[in-house]
Amino acid sequence: MIRIVTTPRLESLEYASRTAREHLREVAGSANEAFGEHVRELYATTDRAERAEATTDEVAAILKRAMEELAAAQKELLLKDIEIRRLREELESERLEGRTLTVLLHHGEPHTIYRSREEAKGDTATHGVPADAWVPSYERPTADVQWRLDAFIYDAASNGFRRAFMPAPEPVGGAA
Repeated sequence: MIRIVTTPRLESLEYASRTAREHLREVAGSANEAFGEHVRELYATTDRAERAEATTDEVAAILKRAMEELAAAQKELLLKDIEIRRLREELESERLEGRTLTVLLHHGEPHTIYRSREEAKGDTATHGVPADAWVPSYERPTADVQWRLDAFIYDAASNGFRRAFMPAPEPVGGAA
């Protein structure tokens, strides 16, 4: 089949071709813009994901340290609770009857209270009180002695402590 192409037909085809090329350029430009926007969004999303991952790792490390500190604090608290219970049981189980305390007197005035005579002598020795400074409490009047130890024993009948050694009563004004 033979087809004869006329000039108007040729002009019409050229016009259609130009229009199609222009449309192709517009569509390609729009596609390039859409692709560029897509790539920018992809980079932004990737960047946010990387920052979120880094933040997650950082928070995980902080949480791990906090949990370790919490565990250590709980362990310390448990040990202190056990020690408090032990001391409370020890205190409650101690019998007061017959228990002694030693009072350090300085020129007859109470100075310090100790659990035992040895503790009192050891503590006062660290403060420069010589070993020969101690005298039996009945040899001289209380006010004449610079440092003196007196023992007290718990008396359940009076619910308190009394002197372990009671000095001999001295007659007052000739009465006996």
